[in-house]
Amino acid sequence: MRNDWIYRREHSSAAFRLFCFPYAGGSAAVYRGWQEQFPDRIEVCAVEPPGRRHRTPEEPLRRLPDLAAAVVAGLAAEADLPFAFFGHSLGALVAFDVAQRLSGGGHPGPRVLFLSGAAAPHLPRRRRTLWNLPPAELISEVRAYGGTPPDVLDDPAFLEIFLPVIRADFEMFETYTFEADTRLDSPVYLYGGEDDERVSAARLWAWRDVADVVAVEMFSGGHFYLREQYRPLTASIGRVLDGLLSPVGA
Repeated sequence: MRNDWIYRREHSSAAFRLFCFPYAGGSAAVYRGWQEQFPDRIEVCAVEPPGRRHRTPEEPLRRLPDLAAAVVAGLAAEADLPFAFFGHSLGALVAFDVAQRLSGGGHPGPRVLFLSGAAAPHLPRRRRTLWNLPPAELISEVRAYGGTPPDVLDDPAFLEIFLPVIRADFEMFETYTFEADTRLDSPVYLYGGEDDERVSAARLWAWRDVADVVAVEMFSGGHFYLREQYRPLTASIGRVLDGLLSPVGA
């Protein structure tokens, strides 16, 4: 049955699901090609927030708690298999908040969290506020931020759809306040780009203050390293998931 919250290629042999949360301005398309990097027993489910692709008619959400609560409800039907979360940048914060809500609500939570390109949530933000900038300034900042092809940002039809989404996502990130209700039981693996000026290895390791961090792994590249390094990244994730599945003979 179709679930508007996710894109996936369903496998009858699936024994585990990997839910992947996109970064600011991104969609489920960020994870196109990931399923091919995993065996069929691991079903990659790319999360599609409101306001993008087939959900373009929907208003994008502007507060992270609102999105996290909606994700919990939207993915409730998918909890029939054990699962893990992966999120990059804003997506890492969303994944973490969703995991907190599941745990605090007495629901099954992710067996493991893979968080990428996001400083620990209790650390202070380091950059200027972007979400309320005039359109021209916002586009200029998005160009400098990277992650969006320059020629795409010159397309008026694309910008008409993209700007409300990226503005809402930046507002979500910039207004997020970490609340430490309980410490998660799920182990956390962290990833980053060696040349990421926003998220250093030290800011990744700071997740130890709020979560049970197992390891931090750095890859060649900047903040959007995963676009070029998705094969070694998914290989690292796959090794962890193999370790979780092998004891039960999956």
